[in-house]
Amino acid sequence: MFYFGKSILYYINSSQNSNIYWSGKNPYFDFSSPILNQPNKEEEKSNINTESKLSSYDLTLAPEIIKFYQRGTQLEQLSDWIFKQNTCLISVSGLYGTGKTTLVKRFVDLNLHKFAVVIWRRLKYPQSLNLLVSDLLNVCQQEPQSTLDKQLRQLFDILANQKCLIILDDLQNIFIPGKFAGQYKVEYQDYQNFFTMIREVKHQSHVIVISQQQSPEMECLDDELYPIKSLELSGLYDVDILQNRGLKNEDYWLQLIDLYAGSFIDLKSVSILINKNYDGQVADFLAENTLHITNQMQSRLQEIFNHLSTQEKEIVLHLSKFEIPVTRDYLKESLSLSVIDFNNGLQSLQQRYLVTKIKNNKILFLLSSVFREYVRNYCQN
Repeated sequence: MFYFGKSILYYINSSQNSNIYWSGKNPYFDFSSPILNQPNKEEEKSNINTESKLSSYDLTLAPEIIKFYQRGTQLEQLSDWIFKQNTCLISVSGLYGTGKTTLVKRFVDLNLHKFAVVIWRRLKYPQSLNLLVSDLLNVCQQEPQSTLDKQLRQLFDILANQKCLIILDDLQNIFIPGKFAGQYKVEYQDYQNFFTMIREVKHQSHVIVISQQQSPEMECLDDELYPIKSLELSGLYDVDILQNRGLKNEDYWLQLIDLYAGSFIDLKSVSILINKNYDGQVADFLAENTLHITNQMQSRLQEIFNHLSTQEKEIVLHLSKFEIPVTRDYLKESLSLSVIDFNNGLQSLQQRYLVTKIKNNKILFLLSSVFREYVRNYCQN
């Protein structure tokens, strides 16, 4: 039997051992075939409702993973939360360039067959919750009803009866720039209620949100109260991430990675500069003893700085003066902020992963090294 749809040709043999063929760029985009993921005997033991014929995959907006580096522990963590602990809402967050999206896509690639529905959506240019839910229902072959309330009822009926996985990438774009982290824009406040429903309404499905800042719904101190988990990624300190970038002096690669805090994006940008200006000689570049901010990095860091609140900017400008971690009291004493504004600003900067809290004999705070260099050179009055 042949199925035609969305530039993909499917051939399905109706015998017990199905053979599957496809042509087209994205075999994940499947609205039509109930047989493609018919579970085997082992999978019948899972939570998937095998009586339903729904099988819908839409990963057309997900990235293609060419290489995957040293995140096995985090992959196991995601698997444990979803398949063993049945965690319904998971955030994967961290500063840009830490491989958040790559990690989640790798998890999806390895576990696609374990879900009846998998949908990946990017919020780079976010849409209202009403449009998002309608979109999700269309993928699930459901005609959206007239109101958001009715559509949510439709969606949660599917989430309860099917094992679904929904990924929402770039969540930070629905938050207000110029305010503390995690404050929703007026037109996207319905998302806050949606995430609350995901964690409070009983179902067997999962939502993963990927963001450069932590959303307030993920800050639950009681792990047993709500089925939510947060995975925070930092940079990756592995020389393999610099392979095939035309760089020389491999003995110096780890030093270069450390200088840019293991950020994939920053290391890619600076590798291009080293190739062009230093003929790939990492040792010569490091001999300059400078954390170089490339043009591409400037644009990205400027956007981050512009999204900070007034209080956060004041803290960052002062904190950028210190090479070493400082205590909360030492940081505060030179600022004109009230105790409330200072505490809210410092918390918000940690939610954006720009400031790290270090637990030693005393609690210390340190600004991200790359962001500190940018602030010093481009944000001072």
